[in-house]
Amino acid sequence: MTDPHPPTPHDREVVDADALPDRAAALLAAGHRVALVAGHDDRATGAGLRAVYLFTRAAAVEAPESRVELHVRLDPERPRVPSLAGLSFPAGRFEREMRDLFGIVPVDHPLPRRLVRHFHWPRHWYPMLSDAGPPPRFGDVDGPYPFRTVEGPGVYEIPVGPVHAGLIEPGHFRFSVVGETVLNLKARLWFVHRGVEKLFQGRTPAEGVELAERISGDTSVGHTVAYCRAVEDALGTPVTADVARRRAVLLELERLYNHVTDIGALCNDVAHGIRNAHAQRLRERLLRINDRVTGHRLLRGAIRPGAAVLRALPDPVELAGIAADAAGIVAGALGHSVVRDRFAGTGVLTATQAGDIGVLGYVARASGVACDARHDHPWTVAPPPAHRDHTGGDVLARFVVRAEEIAESVGLIGTLVADLDGDPAGDPAGDPTGPTMPTPAAQASGVGIVEGWRGTVVHRVELGADGRVSRVKVVDPSFLNWPALPVAMADTIVPDFPLVNKSFNLSYAGNDL
Repeated sequence: MTDPHPPTPHDREVVDADALPDRAAALLAAGHRVALVAGHDDRATGAGLRAVYLFTRAAAVEAPESRVELHVRLDPERPRVPSLAGLSFPAGRFEREMRDLFGIVPVDHPLPRRLVRHFHWPRHWYPMLSDAGPPPRFGDVDGPYPFRTVEGPGVYEIPVGPVHAGLIEPGHFRFSVVGETVLNLKARLWFVHRGVEKLFQGRTPAEGVELAERISGDTSVGHTVAYCRAVEDALGTPVTADVARRRAVLLELERLYNHVTDIGALCNDVAHGIRNAHAQRLRERLLRINDRVTGHRLLRGAIRPGAAVLRALPDPVELAGIAADAAGIVAGALGHSVVRDRFAGTGVLTATQAGDIGVLGYVARASGVACDARHDHPWTVAPPPAHRDHTGGDVLARFVVRAEEIAESVGLIGTLVADLDGDPAGDPAGDPTGPTMPTPAAQASGVGIVEGWRGTVVHRVELGADGRVSRVKVVDPSFLNWPALPVAMADTIVPDFPLVNKSFNLSYAGNDL
């Protein structure tokens, strides 16, 4: 049986830069969102620079899923695009990223300061250009990042990071505070530009898998499935329904161990360590299940273009027992008045704020925004989980959404495993590289959209006529969700920052590509 949801056809339009705002406004008015904006350097093929805008619209009863790409060709000597920041907040952030990496300037951007660029990067050096070469010596610095200055009686600043005491990646948080009340928080990221997207270039699609698995370690499956679906879309090779089921099993296993981990960590942040100890016990059990299923505790090595090969299927009865155990941990936590009081009303992100910022995943669902790629961009035969009906937008809502999704994931895995009828392998030839993928007759592109455990993961892949990867654009949900954390912290006290931060649990690696 072939994939019941083959990749959705794209409408690809070449538009002039001057026409871009009107076309983008029409798509946004029709219910699309800006899923990504990507710079491209086509000078090796005799063209100039190019900007690609991907707009997606969720599947609904009254309208099918829609994906529209707008391609804007630019003057390589003076690359300019009109800014869409006034139409879409996410678009404005993508534009700043594109300017810092490609030198493509968004004209009339309301916040033209650097986003990805570090002050020690030499001016006019853009690492994603084909002729950028290796990182040069430090040049004339751009100066310190222009943080907003908050003034007034009793106002003071608390700088935190980028180096932290724990084993976390670098990020700088600057609090403007009166007493303990936070007036303004700025999160400054991008201290580690790893050049991930450029590392894809020149690889075969199969060779790109090990890189996709390592974009953000706790989202190995989410990024790998999105990457493989983008490759399959580009090559016009839909997978079988059973391959889609195996991938969905792995996505839910990834969701399970991460949600269980967060349930415990949130309890630990309010000094309820016994619940965290029990959650970590469950996490270890889930990691061992991952190892039995794929041979890797983080579920790596099982997914390739055209294939998904498991060593064993997870036991639904064992997972049901873990879900019941997790439900007991949650009930014990929420039954504790101190825990509930700390969670309730803390770090509120309203539905309006979530919608304006464009947040994804459980953060959006906890604020009452129905956003889930399993509904919006379906690609398996399994029924998607129910939409959340939480609207509180606080730590409590984000905790409860995770707890509910644990039970839903276990139920979904049970359905998928039953449909697989005891067949974990899905690769009778036993070829560790997966099926041979065709070579495109010409340049080709594809998009993969997957609901990772944090939210929607999007990959856009371009392949050259030789079949090798020429460009990969990666969007982790953390890129879109990080701006919401300072908004939720407004009028919250400084001691609650670790709790609110953990309730978002955003990825530095997924952001700092």
